[in-house]
Formats: sequence, structure tokens, C-alpha cells
Amino acid sequence: MAISITNLSGGNTPADGSDPRTFPAIWNATATDLEGVAADLDTLEATVGAHDLNSLSGVGITTPVEGDLLTYNGTSWVNGVPAGSILQVVSTTKTDTFSASVATDTISADVTGLTATITPVATSSKILVRYSITTGVSNSAQNLLTILYRDGSAVGVADAEGSRTRATAPSRPAGSLDIAPTGSEFLDSPSSTSALVYSVRVAHGSSSTETIYVNRSSGDTNDFGPGRFVSSITLMEVAG
Repeated sequence: MAISITNLSGGNTPADGSDPRTFPAIWNATATDLEGVAADLDTLEATVGAHDLNSLSGVGITTPVEGDLLTYNGTSWVNGVPAGSILQVVSTTKTDTFSASVATDTISADVTGLTATITPVATSSKILVRYSITTGVSNSAQNLLTILYRDGSAVGVADAEGSRTRATAPSRPAGSLDIAPTGSEFLDSPSSTSALVYSVRVAHGSSSTETIYVNRSSGDTNDFGPGRFVSSITLMEVAG
């Protein structure tokens, strides 16, 4: 990468006082400057460009795996972050309404627009799930149930007991114009680095088919009181 002033001057090294039409004196100074720049670039390439992360000083990586992050432990950079660190956050807010006709002893499909997807960076990570949902129901004498799902399977639900529905959190609007906010928090351990879809479903305790509403009341009159509301779901990857 070095630059020679001999090459610049056509094979002869120009000297001060040479015929300026053949060897302008400025060539000497320019060529010398360029040689210095080239030498600096050679040094930079040799000391930086030829190294990978493992050969740099102050790095103590051991058996790195895909998805590892680096943390400075006070002495060197090591692979991994302290347990409990938040690696990423994904959140979805639902501002429109949803309704589903739900038969007795059944659970609705996912509440449309109340899902969130996260791809963990490590299998040791946990996913902290928080959701809030505002509900109404056509038969206000009945309890509503909300159930958290991951990839179509219920998670964060109670132990099985007889015929009772295994749910995450209850909700009970008091009347046709009433709504009831509810929600829950669950620390999931999916042991996965694949994309994970978390969602919320609803059910009721009535012996007949009922309509369940989200972000609105059952009556939903066009007035100031009944209102419209928001629901949300937030996922946080926690380093294991």
C-alpha cells in the first residue's frame, strides 16, 4: 500500500532545482505526504482490521452461542447479560371494539387485535406477559373469564379442579351499560428462540350463549356515560 515518489516521477527521483516543466518541486512534498498517509493506513489495517472479537484485549467470551449479548463485568467483556435484565419489549394496544357470540362451556377465539409476537434471543429467557382488557357481556348476571394463550395453548392458568374452567383472571360487568376492566401478569418460561404469539380469549359462566364485548359495554348507547375503552398486551423478554 506504500506510495513511491520514484513511481510518481516516471522512474527518476526528482531533486530540488530540477526543470520545473519535468519535475515540479511540489511533487516531492505531495508524494511524501501520500507516503505518510499510506503508512498510517497500513498500520491501521494491521492492528485493527486483521483481528476478530475473540483476539481483542479485555474480552472473556467462553463458548458463545447464537443470540449471546455482551456485558462488561468490571474487568472484561463477557458473553451474557445479568439475569433479570430486560432484553426487549413488545406491546400491542387495541383501541377498536370486539364482540363474540360464545356458547356455554366454550372459550372464544383470540380477541382480534389483542395479540403480540416476540422472538426470544435465548432459550434461557423468560417472557413477562402483562395484559389489561375491558369487557362487557349481554348477560350481566354472569362472570366473565379471561384466559392467556401462547401459540394456541393456555398458559398462566389455574390448576385443574373438576369441571371448573382453568382461567387467568375474572371480570364481571354489573349491567348492560357497564364494563369491567381486568388483567393479569404472568412470567412464562417457553425455552424457545422461535417467534411466540401471545393472545387473550374470553369465556362466561352462563348456561346459554352470550355475547361478550371488548372495549365497549353491551348496551353501548350513544351517550357520554358508556364510553369506549382500550385494552393492551405487553411482552418483556427477561434474561435467564
